Amino acid sequence: MTAETSRKPLPSFKAPAQLGYVEPGIQERVVATSPAMQVMTSLRNVSASTIRPGASLVEANQTMIARGVRLLLVVDPEGQVIGLITARDTQGERPIQMVHERGGRFEDLQVRDLMIPRESIDLIDMRDVMRAEVRDIVATLKDQGRQHALVASTDQATGKTRICGIFSATQIGRQLGLSVQT
Repeated sequence: MTAETSRKPLPSFKAPAQLGYVEPGIQERVVATSPAMQVMTSLRNVSASTIRPGASLVEANQTMIARGVRLLLVVDPEGQVIGLITARDTQGERPIQMVHERGGRFEDLQVRDLMIPRESIDLIDMRDVMRAEVRDIVATLKDQGRQHALVASTDQATGKTRICGIFSATQIGRQLGLSVQT
């Protein structure tokens, strides 16, 4: 049997009188009991926002603004995740404290100085996410006191773990139509 003979055309139907279209940003109504997958940013659909460890905090902030995100994965030259940095890390009290402790200027601080190192990053297993509801993710964010949660899957054949999704309290709040305080 060749690929040509095994083809099955998909069924079609005529357009009804009331026909609309999906617009970017318009999403299905989300409630606390909706599947968690509805509020996850999948890195299969959206490119991860990354930065190198030697970048300045100014560059990190500019990258976050340009990408419309508040979390960057810090990657080495081989593309391996070595940490993460959030807007809270770059704009909060930590940079000011670090300048006072070390001396120097804010402009001299680099991502590596304030990033959360890989070994301190908490991950949620994709298998658990697939069984979870939005309220479970909100509870996780609140329990960890974080604005973001990273989702990972491990390839059974290679044993390699990869970040495949991100939950954002801000995004979840937008989709729920209420503020999510963590």
